[in-house]
Amino acid sequence: MQDLNRYTFVNPTKFPFYYGYIVLLIGTIGIWASIPGQTVGVSVFTDPVKDALGLSRNQFSNAYMIGTFLSSFLVAKAGFWFDKFGARYIAFLATLFLAFSLLLCSVSVEISDFLKKLFSINSWVISFSVITVFFFFIRLSGQGILTMASRNMIMIWFSKNRGKVNSISSIAISLGFSISPIIISKLIDANGWQLTWQIMSLCLFIFSFFVFQFYKNNPEDFNLKIDGIKNVESEISNKQEINFTLKEAKKTRIFWMFGLILAFNSFFITGFTFHVISIFESQKYTKDQAIAIFLPISIIAVSVSILCNILSDYIDHKIYLYAMLLSGIIASIGLIFLDYLFGVYMIIGGLGVLGGLFSVVNAVSWPKYFGRKYLGSITGKIMSFLVIASAIAPSMFSASFTNFGSYSYIGYIGFAFVLFLLIASLKIKRPKLKE
Repeated sequence: MQDLNRYTFVNPTKFPFYYGYIVLLIGTIGIWASIPGQTVGVSVFTDPVKDALGLSRNQFSNAYMIGTFLSSFLVAKAGFWFDKFGARYIAFLATLFLAFSLLLCSVSVEISDFLKKLFSINSWVISFSVITVFFFFIRLSGQGILTMASRNMIMIWFSKNRGKVNSISSIAISLGFSISPIIISKLIDANGWQLTWQIMSLCLFIFSFFVFQFYKNNPEDFNLKIDGIKNVESEISNKQEINFTLKEAKKTRIFWMFGLILAFNSFFITGFTFHVISIFESQKYTKDQAIAIFLPISIIAVSVSILCNILSDYIDHKIYLYAMLLSGIIASIGLIFLDYLFGVYMIIGGLGVLGGLFSVVNAVSWPKYFGRKYLGSITGKIMSFLVIASAIAPSMFSASFTNFGSYSYIGYIGFAFVLFLLIASLKIKRPKLKE
C-alpha cells in the first residue's frame, strides 16, 4: 500500500465514495489529452506545417503514414509494460513523452534547417525525415500508449457496471474529439502553429502531475472491491474471474474476429475521413455536402454507443460483432454506390453504427471475455492492428482514385473482407481456457 502511494497524496481508501469514479473522470481526461497524437488533432496542422517544411501534401501524408506505421510495432510492447508496471507509470511517462514530442514538432523547421546546413544537403528529404520521426513519437505516445492505458484503467476498476461507465466516458470522449479541431484551429489562427504546439505541450506537462497523483492500477491494490460493492456475491465473482494471457487469447477465434473488424473500422473511417471531400467531389457532390455527412454519422454513433454500452452488461457481445460486420458490409456497399442517394444513406448508417459499436467493443469486450490481469498485452496487440490499419488507409484510398479514377474499389475490397469475417465468425463461441 505504501509503495503504491509513494510520491502521491491521493489514497483511494480515504475517499467517502468508490474511487473508481475518480478513475473514470481522470481516465477520460487522459484520453482527451491524447488528442494531439490523434488524427483529429494532427490534421488541423497539416497545411501550415507542410508549407513551413516545404513539403507537398503527398509527402506530408506519407510522413504521417510511415510514422504511424512504425509506432504500431511498439504499441503492442507497451501493452506488456502496462501489465507489468500498471497504468500510473505507463500513462505518466506517455504524457511526458507526448509533451516533449510536441515541443520537438514546434521547432521542426529549425531542426530541419540545422540538419540541412550540417550535412550540406538542401533537400526535402531532411524535412520529411524529421517530421516522420516526430509523427512516430506523437502517434506512439498519444494515439497508442496514453489512450490504451487510460481506457484500460477505467475498465479494470469496473465489472458489473463496466458498460454503463463506458457509456459516460464514450459520450465525453466523442464530444471532446468533436470540438477539439475547432479549438485547435482557433489557437493556430491566434498564435501560429508553433506556439499552439508549445501551449499544448505545456498543458500536457501540467497534466502529467495529475496522472501521477490520480491514476491507480486496480482496486485490489488498495483492498477495495471492484465496482465498490462489498458483499459475498461480489467476492465470489472476483475470485472466479478467468484471465487469458495474450498467447492464450490469440488461440481463440473470437479474438481475431473482434480484432479484425475493429481494424476494418479504423481503416475505413480513417481513409474515408482523410479523403472525404475528394470522395464526394468525385461523385459531383459539393464540399459542404461532404462535410455535412459527419453530423448524422455522429448522432447515430453516439446513440448506438449509449444504448449498447448499457446493454453490454447484460448480453453476449457476439451480437455486437455481427452488428459491426453487417454495418461494415453496408458501409462498403454505400461507397460502391455513392453516386446514388441510397449509397449516401448506407454510408451514414454503416459508419454511424460501426463508430458507435467500436467504442463499446474496444473498451468493454476485452475484459469481459479475457479478464483484467493481462488486459494491457491483449489490448496493446489489438491497438497495433488499429494503428497499422489507420496508417495504410489514406494511401490505399488515394491509390484507388489515382490509379483507377474511383474510390469504389475500396468498397469492393471492404465488402469482400467483411464478408469473409462474417462467414468465419458464424461458429464463434465464448472463449474458455483449457484445463
